[in-house]
Amino acid sequence: MSTYTHPVAAVTSPAAWALIEDKFRPHAKEMLAKLVDFVQNEVVPAERVYLAQIPTDPVKRWQTIPPILDELKTKAKKLCLWNMFLSKTHYPDVGIDLTNLEYALMAEVMGRTGALASMATNCSAPDTGNMEVFARYGTPEQKKKWLVDLMAGKTRSSFSMTERFVASSDATNIRTSIRKEGNEIVINGHKWWISGAGDPRCAVHLVMGKSDPTNPDRYKQQSIVIVPVNAPGVRVVRPMTAFGFDDAPEGHCEVIYENVRVPESNLIAGWGRGFEVIQGRLGPGRIHHCMRSIGLAQRALDLMLERITDPTRKTFGKYLHEHGTIVSNVAKSRAEIDSARLLVLSAANQIDRARAKGAMKEIGIAKFVVPSMALDVVDRAMQSFGAEGISQDTPLAYFFSGLRQLRYADGPDEVHIQQIGRKEIERAPELVRLSQVAARKEKQLFASAGLEARL
Repeated sequence: MSTYTHPVAAVTSPAAWALIEDKFRPHAKEMLAKLVDFVQNEVVPAERVYLAQIPTDPVKRWQTIPPILDELKTKAKKLCLWNMFLSKTHYPDVGIDLTNLEYALMAEVMGRTGALASMATNCSAPDTGNMEVFARYGTPEQKKKWLVDLMAGKTRSSFSMTERFVASSDATNIRTSIRKEGNEIVINGHKWWISGAGDPRCAVHLVMGKSDPTNPDRYKQQSIVIVPVNAPGVRVVRPMTAFGFDDAPEGHCEVIYENVRVPESNLIAGWGRGFEVIQGRLGPGRIHHCMRSIGLAQRALDLMLERITDPTRKTFGKYLHEHGTIVSNVAKSRAEIDSARLLVLSAANQIDRARAKGAMKEIGIAKFVVPSMALDVVDRAMQSFGAEGISQDTPLAYFFSGLRQLRYADGPDEVHIQQIGRKEIERAPELVRLSQVAARKEKQLFASAGLEARL
């Protein structure tokens, strides 16, 4: 695969780069160029090595961190490609001097390798969102105890919200009990699909549960508590698999909290502020997922282009790229990636202007558009490879699995579609008013001209 030499090559769309180049400061352009080179020349060659270093033994695979990951992290730190997601504008005491728009392209570049480049630069979920929670809502003591090691890449974390046996797409349904008892908080609950909970480096869970179930405001019934993984009563039941992938050693696990006790000082932000915290956490997290998905889709298209131009591949007397359906699939993928990228860049720019709360519409649209787009692109790429495309001999099946999970993660598509649709319908009364004003004006113009309207 060719080596990128200029940031615009990472975008793969000169038009998109032209729209935002003036919003990229010199140091951000330099960082983007370094990141492009790092991903293409260090991370991509390490992808298969990373997977090969994960043991096949069902126990050891959850206890082993592939050594090559630490090598990549060391290189990333030396290049100052570290914690790039945390904006200095919003988190001046710990953040990096990048805007969300600048980080958008960086996340796209990292997304080309699935999670590996993000892990190598300490920019991977769920740690990114959890670090933002600590940075924004944590007390000085909480930051010192948990945030410092997370930012240094010494530990990892989990965000524990989704529950088994509960329709968790409506987070007000969660049933995990969080109650105060003296100077302690007691947690009882059954969670699952908890990202990172299987990781031997995971040191802390941020657990969301109901602390005030009778509060008339259903959005003030929840709180979030810091739970160390070694607290008595925390039990990781099993890793979950998606399409057969278990994502070891990080995993997405089923976790039970049984009479877990932590000091009241482990409360995040305050009692009843759980929803406020998750909205501040999930907004940027959702757009980060979308940014990485764009990169994954672009990587799939690149793999497809290599495949269809392979001179050893002929079907029915033609090279693959000579078939009209293949050409059509390439064009569709190019158009869909470029369209989705503009949507994501717009959302990132709006976050810079109005923080996540002021960009909810743009974030919501991107959240349900981008993963589906990327799935279509990966599916076309798999089709061009034939049976090889769904095997372990290409990364495409793994890409597809991760993207399909994103249609649930951070809220299923249906939730965001409903929110955007309802918000759009709210425009109707003003549109009706404007149409009525125009109709009255039109009637006056016809009368002045001595004419009658024609259908």
